[in-house]
Amino acid sequence: MPTITFVNEKKEIQVPAGANLRQQALRAGVPLYPGINSVVNCHGMGTCGTCRVLITKGMENTARMGLLEKGRLGVSMAYIGNEETMRLACKTKVNGDITVVTRPSMNLYGENFFS
Repeated sequence: MPTITFVNEKKEIQVPAGANLRQQALRAGVPLYPGINSVVNCHGMGTCGTCRVLITKGMENTARMGLLEKGRLGVSMAYIGNEETMRLACKTKVNGDITVVTRPSMNLYGENFFS
């Protein structure tokens, strides 16, 4: 069974292969949404972008990013500088061990911000 390590929460959970990251995080009591977004979000449809996470280890153990996720993250300021590691939890399938940073801050000073 894959293990998801949540850095901010100092928590590890085991999930079945192919599990949805958002569903498993919420089931384990891991807060994915900042502030009011815990109530006002798209509930896993991939349209609001508020469940974004940084996958700091094990990106190869997630399913490939789909068009909806690429499009949503492509218009997000928080995505800049984190293009290789930012994902939407609601659209991420876990196939192996990963390490996740929930509610990442914006990287306005990332090397790709002005490009």
